[in-house]
Amino acid sequence: MIKFYFSHLYLILLCFLFVACLSEKNNANKLKQEKKTVSIPKFNKDSAYYFVKKQVDFGPRFLSSKGWANCSDWLEKKLKKYADTLIIQTAPVTTYDQKQHKLKNFIASFSPQKNNRIAFFAHWDTRHVADYDTINQDKPILGANDGGSGVAVLLEIARMLKIKNPKIGVDIILFDAEDYGQPEQSMFPIMQDSWCLGSQYWSKNPHKKNYYAKYGVLLDMVAGENAVFTYEEGSYYHAKEILDKFWKKAHQLGFGHHFSFQRTKQIIDDHYYINLLTAIPTIDIIEYDAGSKSNFNKHWHTHGDNMNNINKKTMYAVGQTLLEIIYTE
Repeated sequence: MIKFYFSHLYLILLCFLFVACLSEKNNANKLKQEKKTVSIPKFNKDSAYYFVKKQVDFGPRFLSSKGWANCSDWLEKKLKKYADTLIIQTAPVTTYDQKQHKLKNFIASFSPQKNNRIAFFAHWDTRHVADYDTINQDKPILGANDGGSGVAVLLEIARMLKIKNPKIGVDIILFDAEDYGQPEQSMFPIMQDSWCLGSQYWSKNPHKKNYYAKYGVLLDMVAGENAVFTYEEGSYYHAKEILDKFWKKAHQLGFGHHFSFQRTKQIIDDHYYINLLTAIPTIDIIEYDAGSKSNFNKHWHTHGDNMNNINKKTMYAVGQTLLEIIYTE
């Protein structure tokens, strides 16, 4: 009788183990299938190009200019259409030339209720002088690439986020007054930290108390033909893991010719102040050109920064890389 009892118990135990293993295998297959079926939207380079042109059509967009005001109205409408919430942050600012302005930052949030968040940044203003040109240096530039391209890529991403909601919360933040820095040959007294006024203000006065994102990505000049983006030293120091994440993904997608692992010097850009003043490790995706005087795009701060300086394929490489990361976080 005891032998019979243990025989049945043994059979029951074998059945239980078989069912458990089968269930575990099914769960594993289900997880694999879910990973395989993650749908990544395709970045529309034509739409992004349109967003650049729309900004350029407003003309120069430096602080307090007519183009700045018209572009501001357009950005507000677009971001309200795409985002779940839009906060417009304004603040008085005095520039190096002693002029008084009111800067305007846009903070567009997607799934604002989610605590797990990432942030993307760009500046929407343009340079008020063409100090790196050989003619008309006192005239403002159109800033198609430097100003227009980063905004355009993020607007297209915002359009995608409206259509398909990712698991992670996303904030798109457009800074003002990045490019109103003091020229090298300025006759005014030297002003410390004259660049990136919008990001400086936001970093000291975030749109939400105790705002935090697990990392940030700044886009600046991301539409030049054959543009190369490198491991900028400030990004490397503060957020190497994030650099690795995006650069490796870009290489997996076939964009390695744009994303170089070469380490290059630190630059002062919006990410510099975000890293300095907040706890958000932030990288800068910005063109590096060893052959130009500035080491930036050859049309940087010149009148050549117009629609002829915009390449759809470069924007696609950047935009698709960002989408791949966003929808797999």
